[in-house]
Amino acid sequence: MAAVYVNNLVVNAGSDFSQSFTLEGSDTNSAFDLTGYTVAAQMRKWAGSSSSTTFTATIISPDASGKILLRLTAAQTSVLKPGRYVYDVVITDSANVKNRVIEGMVLVTEGVTR
Repeated sequence: MAAVYVNNLVVNAGSDFSQSFTLEGSDTNSAFDLTGYTVAAQMRKWAGSSSSTTFTATIISPDASGKILLRLTAAQTSVLKPGRYVYDVVITDSANVKNRVIEGMVLVTEGVTR
């Protein structure tokens, strides 16, 4: 897996958020088998920021489908300040080799209805 997929997200503050992705092998153009992998994802105001928001990141069964799901609860998004953030998704194999597979910007928008 060599290429990093760039995808920008919009998160509505105070609402639940979820986004799924399907990873493909760069050499096969078919689903990347995530068997034996773990996944982690965070967003930060800028890459070097010490504070972060951690997505609940899971591999959707079956692992061979290459599907990843990112989630934030309404409680998590309600404390985010509106604006632009950066995020990435990292998968780790059984040998503890990490690969960044998705990255992009997150636009957090403030709601009107309370």
